[in-house]
Amino acid sequence: MSDFNELVEQLRGIELELRDLAYDHLREAVAQGDDASSSEKKLNQARRAVEKAINVLDGI
Repeated sequence: MSDFNELVEQLRGIELELRDLAYDHLREAVAQGDDASSSEKKLNQARRAVEKAINVLDGI
């Protein structure tokens, strides 16, 4: 497996973790009646950035 493939796999794991964190954050906020839009938005922004990196590296 090339270095790029290993990195892509690691990034996929990070992307999944960020997705889970965003959902957990949103669930907790709803349960507590809080507004989680700011933190959830930032987590999703980070997840999308990682997803873009995966797409770029996967094409190499």
